[in-house]
Amino acid sequence: MKDRGFRTFVTVLAGLAVIYFGFTGSRGSGEEGVSGGVVLLALLASLLAWNLTKPGPAK
Repeated sequence: MKDRGFRTFVTVLAGLAVIYFGFTGSRGSGEEGVSGGVVLLALLASLLAWNLTKPGPAK
């Protein structure tokens, strides 16, 4: 399964991007760290990326 490596890469990248932008966007609020909502959004983005990169039916 050659596509699985690509799917894994895109999935991890989507999750990390959400965590990164969630972390850098909260710097002005006085809180440190990543909130639970950002982690949940990262998980949902990862699952969406995994689903969207699923290969189509073989013909």
